Amino acid sequence: MDKLFTYLALPMVQYALIVGVLIALCSSLLGVTLVLKRFSFIGDGLSHVAFGAVAIASVINLTNKMVLVLPITIISAILLLWTGQNKKIKGDAAIAMISVGALAFGYLLINQFGTSANLSGDVCSTLFGSTSIITLKSSEVWLCLILSIIVIIIFILFYNKIFAVTFDENFARATGTRASAYNLLIAVIIAVIIVLAMNLVGSLLISALVIFPALSAMRIFKNFKQVTISSCIISVVCAFLGIIISIIAGTPVGSTIVVADVVGFLICSAVGMILKR
Repeated sequence: MDKLFTYLALPMVQYALIVGVLIALCSSLLGVTLVLKRFSFIGDGLSHVAFGAVAIASVINLTNKMVLVLPITIISAILLLWTGQNKKIKGDAAIAMISVGALAFGYLLINQFGTSANLSGDVCSTLFGSTSIITLKSSEVWLCLILSIIVIIIFILFYNKIFAVTFDENFARATGTRASAYNLLIAVIIAVIIVLAMNLVGSLLISALVIFPALSAMRIFKNFKQVTISSCIISVVCAFLGIIISIIAGTPVGSTIVVADVVGFLICSAVGMILKR
């Protein structure tokens, strides 16, 4: 406990906790919608696109990589949405195509033109998250805070429309709801969350923050609002515990958070089975 409180007094650890909780909260808000729309792996696809964008930013020596990574990821989210609606290329095929292509392109760029002396370490850190929680800067925390507040406000304001588009998109269109616009809004928000989460869990583990809390909540609750609220609680608790455990045990932050999410899913599944009986 003494070791834990010593670490908690450090600004770097406080930054990691703030960012981790905010990212977990935002990811879980739209996780339920993506799972129900059978579009869960859009997070995985966009995270690979973000990896490719990071590779480009590294090669051209951009100081603030967010300037390049965020717009590229948002544009890719729009393209994924548009391509997924194409009858010739289904949604899962579009995600796989963009995901694998961006990942290969990014690694090729870093391998051929990277200037870092620790190439493998940079790639591993980008894919699986930073192995240390002292990598976050105050500017990144403020950016995460501002974007997270925007995401939460948008979700609250358009909750009813997102609910309608999630459960019955055709009926929503028939009642005058601009379903395409709200699908686009969801895709853009997910792109923002992906970019924010890269520093914490890495590009390969981001989809876990989106999928596991939603699936965990669905094991116990059936109402959309109940599932969304409980998903947020589960995600925040798992992120907090994951960061605390990583501090004490010295394990990678991203992997520890994902393992906490997996354990949370198993616990919720067991609780759900007990409640059904």
